[in-house]
Amino acid sequence: MNKFFSIIRSIGLKRGPQRWLGGVCGGIAAKLNVDVAYVRVAFLLFCLLPGPAIVVYVLAWLLLPAQDGSIALESFLQERGRNRP
Repeated sequence: MNKFFSIIRSIGLKRGPQRWLGGVCGGIAAKLNVDVAYVRVAFLLFCLLPGPAIVVYVLAWLLLPAQDGSIALESFLQERGRNRP
């Protein structure tokens, strides 16, 4: 599992510091070097199309590293592993 999270970190995409919900749009904007407003508008348009836009956003929030390099899913799995009897 550590290799999986290492691969995600190596992509270089992180949740951004300009957060409304989880920082996913801010991270994508920082990686693409565009204004975060454009990415947010594109995401809102994506939500209007039929499809799993919210699911994609939640998965991105769980998998993209925060600014400090921590990944929410990895932290959750590690904590869960420590609490097992």
